Amino acid sequence: MTGKHRSGAPDVLQVRDLACRRGPALLFSGIAFEVAGGELLCVRGPNGCGKTTLLRCVTGLTRPDDGVISWHGQPAQVDPERMRAGMAYAGHLPSLKDDLTAEENLDFSLRLRGARTTADERREALASVGLDKRRRIPARRLSAGQRRRIGLARLALDPAELWVLDEPLTALDDAGQELFISLLDRHLARGGLALAATHHRLAPPSAVVRELRLG
Repeated sequence: MTGKHRSGAPDVLQVRDLACRRGPALLFSGIAFEVAGGELLCVRGPNGCGKTTLLRCVTGLTRPDDGVISWHGQPAQVDPERMRAGMAYAGHLPSLKDDLTAEENLDFSLRLRGARTTADERREALASVGLDKRRRIPARRLSAGQRRRIGLARLALDPAELWVLDEPLTALDDAGQELFISLLDRHLARGGLALAATHHRLAPPSAVVRELRLG
């Protein structure tokens, strides 16, 4: 892993000696890293090396075979709800309900997270990602890139301290990618942190960007 912490920034997320198997196959072992406020840690490696599994271990969706994940100095298993409350996870699929509109999907996903927003805030967020005229269209009628933009609107409104992102640039055109980088940069500049599995180069201007290579 390369890069340095910002001076004086305390570690928020810590991972020690993490190991995970898929059936009889060992995906990874001995994984250790930490992420402080204002930092982006990019997880890289070939397909099948365990990038998504590592992210799912951090979010609590997959149980690792070994290791400790700590949040603000406390092992996550002591109070998993505390860590989940401070985390927004965006998988490589947009996780939308096809029969709900863009606006309804945004409202639904934020309610699941316990994030309180007004109708005006949600409409403004959708407009900021180019979906103002499509906010009342069912998600099944939106393009793959437009569906991903609903996820960008969710990130813009979610107060989570940690963003966990699985291939966040998938299906986004150049303008959509610029939107995402701008949102990520704003999040990190506020002292948030992010963990992203990606094949792309992510370089938000105000962030400390570090890398963890698997495989």
